[in-house]
Amino acid sequence: MDWLACKKDFKRYLQFERSLSQNSIDAYLNDVNKLESFCTYKQLDLAEVNTRNIQQFLMFVNEFHISPYTQARLLSGLKTFFAFLQLEYELPTNPAALLETPRISRKIPSVLNIQEIDQLIAAIDLSSAEGTRNKAILETLYGCGLRVSELVNLKISNLFLDVEFVKVEGKGNKERLIPIGQQAIKYLKIYLAEIRPNQPIKAGQEDYVFLNRRGSQLSRVMVFIIIKDLAKKINLTKVISPHTFRHSFASHLVEGGADLRAVQDMLGHESITTTEIYTHIDKDYLQSVITQYHPRS
Repeated sequence: MDWLACKKDFKRYLQFERSLSQNSIDAYLNDVNKLESFCTYKQLDLAEVNTRNIQQFLMFVNEFHISPYTQARLLSGLKTFFAFLQLEYELPTNPAALLETPRISRKIPSVLNIQEIDQLIAAIDLSSAEGTRNKAILETLYGCGLRVSELVNLKISNLFLDVEFVKVEGKGNKERLIPIGQQAIKYLKIYLAEIRPNQPIKAGQEDYVFLNRRGSQLSRVMVFIIIKDLAKKINLTKVISPHTFRHSFASHLVEGGADLRAVQDMLGHESITTTEIYTHIDKDYLQSVITQYHPRS
């Protein structure tokens, strides 16, 4: 059983049968590559890998102090890979099937308050073309609660600003419609009307909303850099990323009394339990629940 051939077939399976996003496919293949490196070092053929070998591999990667979440995702990826080998290569058993996933504690995400978001956006230099683009980026991130991958893949053909909606493609290529506020619409229109038409655009990149100075689709890394630079500019001590704006979007909606199901739909969460974590951020919300429902309050 050849590693390279199996990985190529596995990639096709993830693309065409599971319809996963490119980011998810890359994560799965990265997990398999790690196991392959370990097995090569141990001089193990793929067909010889057993449950004990995978346990040893997980113990090895644990020495690098990776988080339980990363360990759980790694094991999940390997279970999927060996299940595929059972299906396509008639592997007798799945050596990862009986291994238990590490228990993951749900951490309350870091969020920005409204004043901090206003300070970050106000720190953008609007005298430059990139500054105008960056303002549209941050207003869209916060105004729609997008993942960074959804932001950089946002297409002009999926903007319905006249009816205040945008269509995004989330995890697993699932599409959803998200309302977009007036602030984000305002700065998107300015960017699309005054900045974007005045820059060269590479062939095949015409439909992407946000472009870099070379006229290509903006990268995820560039969005991280933009936000890190702004945080440094205003001396913000919190460690933030593009995802912080998504957390803040959800937290502020819940604080404002939004229905959790509506927030779940806007965020594209499969399970309501993922969305419920934002109720724990809002101390006033928890206090109101105690006051309203506890008999001793």
